[in-house]
Amino acid sequence: MDLYHYLFKFIIVGDASVGKSCILLRYTEKQFRDEHDTTIGVEFGSQVLKKNDKTLKIQIWDTAGQESFKSITRSYYKGSIGVLLVFDITNPDSFHNVQKWYNDVNEQAASNCTIVLVGNKTDLESQRMITTNEGKALADQYKMQYIETSAKTNQNIDLLFETTAQQILDKIDKHLIDFANEDSGIKLGTFYKQAKQGGKDKDDDCKC
Repeated sequence: MDLYHYLFKFIIVGDASVGKSCILLRYTEKQFRDEHDTTIGVEFGSQVLKKNDKTLKIQIWDTAGQESFKSITRSYYKGSIGVLLVFDITNPDSFHNVQKWYNDVNEQAASNCTIVLVGNKTDLESQRMITTNEGKALADQYKMQYIETSAKTNQNIDLLFETTAQQILDKIDKHLIDFANEDSGIKLGTFYKQAKQGGKDKDDDCKC
């Protein structure tokens, strides 16, 4: 049995071919593929990490970026507490479409979700079309954090997921998450369930 304090549902969104599946593969399996089949609907992975003396299990849903799959992928937005909104720094169209994806997320995901803007493919620096400052400015406009990554070189991949998880933990500490809402995107894990079965709570967080 997996032992963890919280289970977080993450979703990765953005245009087709920005590297969403490569980010998922790099984080969950520590691999990179130059050739990656186009995602049909959604792909799934999970990972366990420790932050703030808490063990977290992160379920990550990688969605297809094509318009034809929108009706399928939107259903996976529901109850997502962590959202990685990815664009390709060499593809201006994917950057310009960030606002569209941001609006989709706000309509469908958990009300207090954490959204991080991701500028991917920094290994293609010589082909860069979107500057770091442009990425940061757009993220600031929508009150998101901005992180640049490369799934190929593994630059900032772990940092991306750890930073997003930390922001969610901060919201839990501030009692900004409604655990009673089944679409909160967070489930109490086995540590808390075992504590309750034993007739005691070992941590105030499970009373949120």
